[in-house]
Amino acid sequence: MTYQLITIRQRLEWTAYVQRSIHHDFHHTWSYHSLGEDTDPFLFVFEEQDIFIALPLLKRAIEGTDWSDLTSVYGYTGPISNRDFETLDEALIDQFRLSFLDFMKHGKHVCVFSRLQPFLDQPRLLEKIGGLRDNGQTVYIDLRIPIEMQRLKYEKRLARKIRQLRNKDFQIREADSLADIKAFTAMYLDNMERNGASSRYLYDEAYFKRLLNTTEPDCRLIMVYDGTTPICGNIIMYTKHVIRNHLSATAAAYTQLSPSKLIIDEISIIARQLGISYYHLGGGLNGKPDSLFQFKSAFSDLILDDKTWCFIADQERYQQLVDARMAAAESTFFPQYRALIS
Repeated sequence: MTYQLITIRQRLEWTAYVQRSIHHDFHHTWSYHSLGEDTDPFLFVFEEQDIFIALPLLKRAIEGTDWSDLTSVYGYTGPISNRDFETLDEALIDQFRLSFLDFMKHGKHVCVFSRLQPFLDQPRLLEKIGGLRDNGQTVYIDLRIPIEMQRLKYEKRLARKIRQLRNKDFQIREADSLADIKAFTAMYLDNMERNGASSRYLYDEAYFKRLLNTTEPDCRLIMVYDGTTPICGNIIMYTKHVIRNHLSATAAAYTQLSPSKLIIDEISIIARQLGISYYHLGGGLNGKPDSLFQFKSAFSDLILDDKTWCFIADQERYQQLVDARMAAAESTFFPQYRALIS
């Protein structure tokens, strides 16, 4: 079968495939995957003549077995290619399917999870393999229209609030000093603690330093200051076409003021200066139409379907693992057998 695996030690090869792709996200890059200290990232590459399809994944051992499962980094990944997925013929898509199934079987991988990039037609490539799941909806802003037209689409109370924030003497700028990163980390961890976030989201200062100093130039920290006091921050990631919020934080004393609304409006201006077409705000927690989704949809009525890929390659072994770990039958967590130990 015509596939190969690029490991995290093969930085140049990994980067070359990502850069040759028509569309990709910062989450596909070698730099982003290199941040994990306890993961085993690799790039699955299917290649046929001058066409390639690349899929970044993380390998996880399944305790007590010689099998493993595969997952994706935090963010939007899924397959990328040097061709538009809509133009790929069915024969090539079927070759990709057979190659991936062969890889899963011989690699002794029980299943695979990946959150997909909503701006790409990845489902067309994956639907024949199976395992596609709906994950709610995600909001975006069209940056190709004038900023004035964008703001006319804001919910009225939001527009009024942003005008009020603009009238305050706040400073908004890109922040890259160690003091800025330290201040953002403190705000972020305080936010996570107040929201009761899982330990997997408790990134420390060292992580943010590595993230903002990767070899990829497409990751920035934007901060809002009240005088010299940092009150809000947002780490943005962008590529040629799409910019997105990665992680954000607001100082506890300023949450009622909602400077996060101001920073989103400002990032839309920065993105236009960079020539980017879309600002991806994201969806609700776990794909739900919750208060987070409502906050984001106040900025725009443009939405996309959000999907995940939850494919089981070995159904028999998967069920054995579920039974052995007594996972709840009604759990929607994937893979189900990790629901109690995640």
